[in-house]
Amino acid sequence: MLELNPTQVELGASPKTKQEAIQQVANLLIQNGNIAPGYVDSMFDRERVANTFLANGIAIPHGMPENRELVLKTGIAVLQVPEGVTWNEGETVHLVVGIGAASGEHLGILRKLTHVVSDEELAAKLAITTDKNDIIEALTGERPAPAPTSNTTDFANFFETVIINPTGLHARPATELVNLAKQYQAQVRVRSGDLVVDAKSLVNLLKLGAGKGTVVRVSAEGVDADEALATLKAGIESGLGEEEETHAPQLDRVNWSPTSTVSYADGVPASDGIVVGVVFQHAHKAIVVEDSVTSPSFGKKQFKSAIDSAQKELNKLYDEVKVRLGSNQASIFLVHAEFLNDDDLLKETEDLISKKHNPAWAWQQTVHSRIDQLKNLDDPILAGRAVDLSDVCQRVLRHMLGIADESPAASRNPSVLVADDLTPSDTANLDPDLILGFVTAKGGPTSHTAIIARAMGIPAIVAAGDSVLEISNGTNCILDGFNGKLYLNPQPEDIESAEQLHEEIKRQLSADYAERLLPAKTQDEHVIEIFANVNRVADAVKAVEYGAEGVGLMRTEFLFLESGKTPTEDEQYEVYVEMGKALGGRPLTIRTLDIGGDKQVLHLNLPKEDNSFLGIRGIRLCFARPDLFLPQLRAIYRAAKETNIRIMFPMITTLEDVEQVIEITEKVRVEVGAPKIELGIMVEVPSAAILADQFAKLVDFFSIGTNDLTQYTLAMDRVHPQLAKQADALNPAVLRMVEMTVRAATKEGKWVAVCGGAASDIKGASILVGLGVKELSITVPTIPTIKSHLRKASLKDLQALAQSALNCRTAAEVRAL
Repeated sequence: MLELNPTQVELGASPKTKQEAIQQVANLLIQNGNIAPGYVDSMFDRERVANTFLANGIAIPHGMPENRELVLKTGIAVLQVPEGVTWNEGETVHLVVGIGAASGEHLGILRKLTHVVSDEELAAKLAITTDKNDIIEALTGERPAPAPTSNTTDFANFFETVIINPTGLHARPATELVNLAKQYQAQVRVRSGDLVVDAKSLVNLLKLGAGKGTVVRVSAEGVDADEALATLKAGIESGLGEEEETHAPQLDRVNWSPTSTVSYADGVPASDGIVVGVVFQHAHKAIVVEDSVTSPSFGKKQFKSAIDSAQKELNKLYDEVKVRLGSNQASIFLVHAEFLNDDDLLKETEDLISKKHNPAWAWQQTVHSRIDQLKNLDDPILAGRAVDLSDVCQRVLRHMLGIADESPAASRNPSVLVADDLTPSDTANLDPDLILGFVTAKGGPTSHTAIIARAMGIPAIVAAGDSVLEISNGTNCILDGFNGKLYLNPQPEDIESAEQLHEEIKRQLSADYAERLLPAKTQDEHVIEIFANVNRVADAVKAVEYGAEGVGLMRTEFLFLESGKTPTEDEQYEVYVEMGKALGGRPLTIRTLDIGGDKQVLHLNLPKEDNSFLGIRGIRLCFARPDLFLPQLRAIYRAAKETNIRIMFPMITTLEDVEQVIEITEKVRVEVGAPKIELGIMVEVPSAAILADQFAKLVDFFSIGTNDLTQYTLAMDRVHPQLAKQADALNPAVLRMVEMTVRAATKEGKWVAVCGGAASDIKGASILVGLGVKELSITVPTIPTIKSHLRKASLKDLQALAQSALNCRTAAEVRAL
């Protein structure tokens, strides 16, 4: 029986003509290595001399007998057209079964096809099914297994943990996991459900489809298995280095609507902004590779050369994007580079080359099989990573075949780019001076393409549907990235309105950035200090550039997480001094080690806890592990002799905590011979807010961590997949904790900062300032916008807003204010 697998079936196609339908099903045959491109002409020749329509919406296009030498491997492909396509006059086809046959191997399928043709109800079902397996079962008599099964098992030494990343184990955190695993000689495997894969293969990890909240089992075997598992557990439970997405400064959501123009396409907003321009269509040219007999030694040499060239290209692209957009966006191309290091991909390709297959064909075959597996994942975010793998595939093929890069280019005039989809490489190479914005028929808001667009500040809509591909070049349009709408041939009054809004936003963001170094002084002369949250020295440099007046939170746990080992006192000292120098004398607030909860570091040999959020974390760990705490304090005080440093301590819950930490800290200060510096505590639990009047007598300042304070106040795990959206820092209960803390601090002449997520939100910042918070420590890109917003307000109005918020019943009511 001839094999039929999901890669040979395409659902939901929408060809406009019979010729398009034949071309599309032929492309499936080509992609699966069944026919050479020249066989397509033979299929069209057949249509001119015979009718390939059967009955009940089924047609079987195939080539002429004299062209059988163009059939590389007998096979079929199925194109489903739910809306139907006219075949001949009076004939509508819903299933196009393309056949490439050099012998009689396809006759079994044709016998099954006869059964389908005679069953009107079954044919109707297959015309609209959303499950490829229905079609496969109807034509082969066997239904494929519902999910991939593993041919490997777990090793005896393992741990289980939960994926906490907001969008699951997608490409970037998976790449970090691969890199961690490759540091060790041990074999490492990851299980999700019934599937077990090699942890050193990025493609295999993505096949797990592990979304947020998925329980995974990681096992290892080998000389350094225990060490590998400790590092991997620490990595997974700390989020695998994934940071908050940064993007160009944004204004609050804009609800623009035209007066007389009807939207042509509704898509998904991917990047904010509104632009007026003309459409410019970009169509990728499919790289079609024909197989041919090739010398294995020559083929492998050619393949290796292409891989090496692609690696160099990606390294260069990474460096360029890092400078322009930051390391978070640039890391997308480290993911692409890791695909080129995937042993399974390389070995399978080389195995095909060893069988005398053309290297380009072998590479395309291998990668496309993985792309199809990713597309079939239930999680759309993880399935969307197929675009990344396709991007890498094309890059290598271009080098092997000597094809020039075809990055999208606009017409000579600024325009709105329209495409079926864009790869991350396409997007990173866009010229913002010529590309006003873009619309894609496919894609999603969590794709790497969308992430790069947001970082570049290019308005974008994705998943707008195939109809956008039919728009003529030069058509006037309005792209509304705020609301995901595309308007064609807009009326003059709507063009004027959109252009005015675009200019207003542009002026506002430019003005915000231009005035980023000015203080956040309200209309009634009240000054709020705007600081930044940072992890690394490079972050501090960027913070100063964006107008930060200091660092309100340096997360020192990243020194422990990234290196895979405990940093020495000298290593920490050097980082703190370098960070202080980067700030040019501005205050640097260092939070002592905050490990535990959702940040675990197993090379510290911490005992496993059933509920780590309520266990040994923050200051409790520092007390339990003086071997970690004292070197850090010594490093901080040594650096304080050279830079402007203040210290804050995390997870303070009792007065005994503060008394003990002050005693320890003072002893270290005297030993080091450092000056006295400001000492503060994090307010992250209700007890700290309730006892704030007592704490305020002992410390110099408070810094409220709204993320943790929200989770502990509402008893909602902030990384829980079902509760995360409800854990809103603007809940009145949380705001009352903030108000209680500020009132107690003010009475003792002390000040309060907020370094949690609420401070980076315009609504949150407004209410926090109204409650009496003196310092906001926020994400770097939001600094100009938050400053500008506060400069336009008066403290009196913000105080009134805050009092109204305290009297609300729900977070939704607060946001509605």
